[in-house]
Amino acid sequence: MFRRFGWFHLPVSAAGFVITVGALAFCVQVFLAVDRQSHSVSDTLYGVYPFIIPTLLLLDWVGSRTSRAP
Repeated sequence: MFRRFGWFHLPVSAAGFVITVGALAFCVQVFLAVDRQSHSVSDTLYGVYPFIIPTLLLLDWVGSRTSRAP
């Protein structure tokens, strides 16, 4: 589903694209929801960190488990 490219895992199948687009859409939605209520940049960063970092770590984990050799 993914292929390793340096430090990243790029999707190479339809399932990989769906997982990646879903994770990125979730991150954008969280950012917009938190930023709407924030009063400063640090408020936004503190608000999105607990959601975005675990999502990207999970995406990296799935990519590493399903990656093909280059």
